[in-house]
Amino acid sequence: MRVGVIGVGALGWHHARHLAAMPDAELVGVFDIRPDRARFVAGQLGTRAFATREELLARCEALTVAVPTSVHGEVGLAALAAGRPVLMEKPLAATLPEADRLLAAAAQAGVLLQVGHIERFNPALRAALPYLDRPLFIEGERLAPFQPRGTDVPVVLDLMIHELDLILHLAGGPEAVDVRANGAAVLSPLLDVAHARVEFATGLVASVTASRIAERRVRKLRIYQEEGYLALDLATGQGEFLRLRNGWMPGGARALTDVAERIPLEAPAADALRLELESFLHAVRGDREAVVTGGEGRAALDLALRVAEAIRLAAPASQLEP
Repeated sequence: MRVGVIGVGALGWHHARHLAAMPDAELVGVFDIRPDRARFVAGQLGTRAFATREELLARCEALTVAVPTSVHGEVGLAALAAGRPVLMEKPLAATLPEADRLLAAAAQAGVLLQVGHIERFNPALRAALPYLDRPLFIEGERLAPFQPRGTDVPVVLDLMIHELDLILHLAGGPEAVDVRANGAAVLSPLLDVAHARVEFATGLVASVTASRIAERRVRKLRIYQEEGYLALDLATGQGEFLRLRNGWMPGGARALTDVAERIPLEAPAADALRLELESFLHAVRGDREAVVTGGEGRAALDLALRVAEAIRLAAPASQLEP
């Protein structure tokens, strides 16, 4: 399949290098608004740097988009109008109206719109799926050192949206009935740290913290359910499931191992982005369903924007915009 990449910055570079190495894809070329960057990436990968977005669209059968969030709508609409299936990096769009226009354009063109929520392909999550059984409480933590890239959107859309998408996925689809949140802008004009508490009609409660001004990188997800607890380290792709031992009775235990058995969570080692790109190609061909549909991307964006709005409403009156 002839695939192109629009936007070959830090993330788009990885899209392009994986596609260039995949036996069932042909990287026909790349486009970036910085011609020097496009030529550099094309030279490294043995492909072509296109002078315009339209020229690339004319030559490819499918497209991955890794441009800044502010232009997701513009670039995505152009690709979908040309009848090209799109893998759009998260978040799907900057606003819900933009997301809705993208969904409508994909439906009108009859082509796939998949969203790049890469943690769906994390080996720890893949290994945990067989043990999930009606989660009661989910706790997420995503911390990262500060870097200028990504500060064009608040940390809720930059980092927290990963956990929000996973929570919606694990919750099985119900809409959040209550969202409470706090946050602050510290090193950029937009939110750099945020915490949210989300409740669902099923009784599931999720608590999520995200920061892009931390000293070290942390990506953890903890899932509590009846007679079991899953601890996932998304950074390492490893985890464990603690399950209550059959026949255990209170009073006789001296250690946790007397109460619960530890089951390591392991999935075959694989690069999550490569798996995501492979899933996109399979979905375009019709071999498999899309792992993260445009509708699911919209749902994650909707919840992220609700968190951002809850933070705005919780801010002291002196910090609110007039």
